[in-house]
Amino acid sequence: MLVIRLQRTGRKNTPTYRIVVSEKTKHVSKGSMEVMGHYLPAQDKPVFECDQARVAHWVKQGAIPSNTVARLLHKAGMKDMEKYMQRYTKKKSKDPEAIAAAEAAAAAAATPAPEAPAAA
Repeated sequence: MLVIRLQRTGRKNTPTYRIVVSEKTKHVSKGSMEVMGHYLPAQDKPVFECDQARVAHWVKQGAIPSNTVARLLHKAGMKDMEKYMQRYTKKKSKDPEAIAAAEAAAAAAATPAPEAPAAA
């Protein structure tokens, strides 16, 4: 199976990434079939450059973009990347008012409703 993923390059504490197509079973740093672009997140304004035509070609051939690559391509304006993006798990809100409201709603749902009197 082919996968489109990020390959880390660069020095310590200065990450740079290549967008590559490789076999899923191969090690990330070995055996890439094609380099399609790069991502430089450590700069003042992160730089993402990728040949979207080549990505579309490889997706048509059966390659699956990783979650991060799909998010970067979607942000860059490429269509149909939503189906490759995974949802992050919901995290609890740190807002104390929202926590109190959620706890009150849970407590109200847990209390049994009063029963109607039985008809004689």
